[in-house]
Amino acid sequence: MPDLPPNAAYTQRFSAVLAYIDANLEGDLSVKTLSQVANFSVFHFHRQFTAYVGVPVSRYVQLMRLRLAAHRLAANAEHSVLEAALAAGFESPEAFSRAFRRALGRSPSAFRRQPDWQAWNAVFDIPHFSRSVIMQVRIVEFAQTRVAALEHRGPAAQVNESVSQFIAWRMASGQSPVASSRTFGIPYGNPDTTPAEDFRFAICGEIDEAVAANEFGVHERVIAGGRYAVVRHEGSPDHIGESIYPLYRDWLPDSGEELRDQPLFFHYLSAYPQTPQEQWQTDIYVPLR
Repeated sequence: MPDLPPNAAYTQRFSAVLAYIDANLEGDLSVKTLSQVANFSVFHFHRQFTAYVGVPVSRYVQLMRLRLAAHRLAANAEHSVLEAALAAGFESPEAFSRAFRRALGRSPSAFRRQPDWQAWNAVFDIPHFSRSVIMQVRIVEFAQTRVAALEHRGPAAQVNESVSQFIAWRMASGQSPVASSRTFGIPYGNPDTTPAEDFRFAICGEIDEAVAANEFGVHERVIAGGRYAVVRHEGSPDHIGESIYPLYRDWLPDSGEELRDQPLFFHYLSAYPQTPQEQWQTDIYVPLR
């Protein structure tokens, strides 16, 4: 089937469908319902969806439900397989476990004990996401930036605990106010391949004065200036690997660019809870020579 021509209105309608799916994974996501969201004919919607996204509607919905459930299992040891299955719209834990094992090659319980994020990204490598990332890569000059940083050490699933601590420092210190200062994240290593106990992630806020002594463990750091490839990730930062991997895998080899020996970083353009995480926008900066 040939690629559909680019069309802003068409893209907007499918963006609405994908957003609706993300927000209603436990509900009715039938072709009839989704075609009404898109305002497309139910008779042609399935073919239109497959051509635009790269996988059939039913497969996409199942993958998104599995993605939600797997993230919840990995992030919360108290979240049972039954709770994960029902919250993700599966009729029973048995149906969920079968679908999970078919997709990821292991049971939900085994994945929770030892998540394999490389296999995860291969399973959720959906053509639409790869295509949209590649089309939106831009190269910019980023000015060296002073930041206040709190370094998280340990499992990536626990980064939010450190984020809460950093927010508490911001509120107590009055430095790097979120309303007027940019917020960044710096992963030192790939959480997909770094042992959980060795993973490091810096939560950062822009500053224009020295960080005052504090009991939160916040200190000053510098984000290096220079050339960067930038791509925007739409949605929860929990799924940001879905935008990072295509950049390295598809765009970089054909770009003629070479990477600089600096960590990539994230610029968070949205704030929680003012903006639901599924609607977040995050710019990913990959350093270039």
